[in-house]
Amino acid sequence: MSPELRTRRDGSVRPARYRSLQWPVVVWMTLVWMALWRSFTWGNAVLGVVVAVLICLVFPLPPLRMQLRPRPIQLAWLVIRFGWDVIVSSVQVAGVVLRPNRKLRNAVVQVDLTTPSDFVLTVVAEMTSLIPGSIVVEARRSTHTLFLHVLNVRNLAEVEKFRQAVLAQEQRVLAAFKSGLPPVPTPEEAIR
Repeated sequence: MSPELRTRRDGSVRPARYRSLQWPVVVWMTLVWMALWRSFTWGNAVLGVVVAVLICLVFPLPPLRMQLRPRPIQLAWLVIRFGWDVIVSSVQVAGVVLRPNRKLRNAVVQVDLTTPSDFVLTVVAEMTSLIPGSIVVEARRSTHTLFLHVLNVRNLAEVEKFRQAVLAQEQRVLAAFKSGLPPVPTPEEAIR
């Protein structure tokens, strides 16, 4: 998300400072504050709100413009499938690590996501990194592309299988958070 620019009286351009409070951010930071202190009391909640408001005023963020609505059933499926993927990948990584005489062939896999949402890009990158055996090396906002280092990839078929698994993860995220975003156009469509 590019910063909004403001023009000064002398004609120079500078990034805009945001002074408005974003209440979802204040609520989230208050919950994090309470969780960090492990104290869910009214006094701690009030102190958390004060700290969150001060943080938002001292370190203003651009407004969040997410047109996303959580869908409970799909969100539950996303969490269940993510947990399953973590368990299966943990067993696979343990199997690879416990075989000492085996040569590993790792790969950096490029995955072009289908949606232009920074939120979806971030969630897919984080969830994929939390699954053992892969880590995000680079995430490009401009093209919505992830580059992932993948453990023990032996051939191109396994590269494509991993790429399809990441794209399936993206579709589950999109299903869990209903979005009105259009898909990213392919380079051929962008030229037209």
